[in-house]
Amino acid sequence: MNPAITGIVSLALAAAVAEGVLPEPDPVPDIQLERPRDPSHGDWSTNLAMKLAKPAGLAPRAVAEALVARMPEHRDVVAIEIAGPGFINFRLSALVLRDVLRDVRAQGDAFGSSDLGAGKRTQVEFVSANPVGPMHVGHGRWAALGDSIARVLEHSGYAVEREFYINDAGVQMDIFAKSVAARYLELCGQRVEFGEDWYRGAYIVEIAREIFETDGHDFVEMEPAKRETLFKERAYSAVLAHLKTTLAGMGTTFDVWFSERTLHDAGPLGEPTAVEEAIERLRGSGFVFAHEGATWFRSTDFGDDKDRVLRKADGDYTYFAADVAYHANKLDRGFQWIIDLWGADHHGYVKRMEGAVAALGHPGALTVVIGQLVTLLRDGETVRMSKRTGEMVTFEELLDEVGPDAARYFFLRRSSDQPLDFDIGLATKHEAENPVYYVQYAHARICSVLRKAAGLPTDTETVGEADAEAIAARLIPADADLGLLADEAEFVLMRKLAEFPEIVRLSAERLAPHKLTTYAEELAATFHQFYTVCRIVDPAEPALTAARLYATDATRIVLRLVLRLLGVSAPQQM
Repeated sequence: MNPAITGIVSLALAAAVAEGVLPEPDPVPDIQLERPRDPSHGDWSTNLAMKLAKPAGLAPRAVAEALVARMPEHRDVVAIEIAGPGFINFRLSALVLRDVLRDVRAQGDAFGSSDLGAGKRTQVEFVSANPVGPMHVGHGRWAALGDSIARVLEHSGYAVEREFYINDAGVQMDIFAKSVAARYLELCGQRVEFGEDWYRGAYIVEIAREIFETDGHDFVEMEPAKRETLFKERAYSAVLAHLKTTLAGMGTTFDVWFSERTLHDAGPLGEPTAVEEAIERLRGSGFVFAHEGATWFRSTDFGDDKDRVLRKADGDYTYFAADVAYHANKLDRGFQWIIDLWGADHHGYVKRMEGAVAALGHPGALTVVIGQLVTLLRDGETVRMSKRTGEMVTFEELLDEVGPDAARYFFLRRSSDQPLDFDIGLATKHEAENPVYYVQYAHARICSVLRKAAGLPTDTETVGEADAEAIAARLIPADADLGLLADEAEFVLMRKLAEFPEIVRLSAERLAPHKLTTYAEELAATFHQFYTVCRIVDPAEPALTAARLYATDATRIVLRLVLRLLGVSAPQQM
């Protein structure tokens, strides 16, 4: 948003109402500004006239004319135009655009940051894979999405914690233990009947082999229940360590790894479990009832299509009951905003969980982001099986093939509510058609320009990020005459840089980091065009060279920053 523009629009509306040209709106609508899709239409646009038209009984264009006629002059705005049915477009002055360059270089990594979140304690919970096997590529998408959301929120003034919910309780853990135990016994030469619902992946054999190679036949004669309990813990620890290593390999770390088991543990003196306490809290709010021997939550009071069972007639608690307890725990830890990233198969679960959080006394505190599925492609063909194992392609295998930068960037290129086609072949190309390569190359090209301008080798292998900072600080005068930047390609670049704070704000408000990938590609394209049209380093024009290097370095800073918010590296050489 641009405060200068919203200010003059607000003054114009007040004047039109005072003069009786427009009725006083009730309520007064927010003055929303958007970037026109066509840059030739200006820098900002508002549809306020169309919002006011119906209650005023006037055509939108007539309302727009009334507003524009009363807008005071402002040094930041050089032109105001009415377009289409009543859009009001604003064109900023060259001085404002040039000031963006100074803001970027003065603020550095703080550019685009804000106090939007005002320190609001926010938890982002994501991935949360069951610790019974390797992660699938969908988990990789949640990892990239959750971490980037957290980065954007932090840049926007939120106090963020990242959390992984370990689903280490329930039937799946018992089946996991039985599966590993069975494969262990087979390695010991025993004949075992394998259950139909047991886990059959090659990783189960690998875990069993690790136990066998460490302890041999030591557990063959052990009572089956004890053996399964022992193997459950050893296998669980091995898988959890592997999950952490794989996620760290893509630059995704967590502040908290929360164990579901703790919700079912009673206190040392037999105190109620967290699940039992959560149900009592719901009961105290009047949203729990008994029916046919089961305990139910009245989720229909919160828009759900039916009420949900918390405790079954046989006494077992449902997964939903544990999730209620988990979210009660989050609220008790003081989080004011809880963001959960779930897979597409959890879409029907949202209403009941939102209702539970509301019943616990915190309506609106939970936001659920649903992520759609990922389809792997290679040369246009769907990839379903791993060449190595003959089973599903795991997130780890994908990461090994394409690398963390390409994996994160491709996972983030589409809105989370859209299915994603991940083209492995494209992700590994070192060509401009690969979007992450294209953006990173723009950053590397800028660093090369800086080295060339400083008289340094452009192909050195020892250049690090700090060197680019040092070169720019030494090379580019702080008082460069930016008034010399008058080419249209220069103004297009400045306008694109000026968009960044708004892109960050929208990404934070909508939990949509895919807007950053779109912006990164647009900025890279804009710089490449500037590089083509404008000779940056011209020994015959030292003042113009300084100004263009100033703009070039500002672009480097923003490219590096947008890549950092995506969790992608900004190489200085490619």
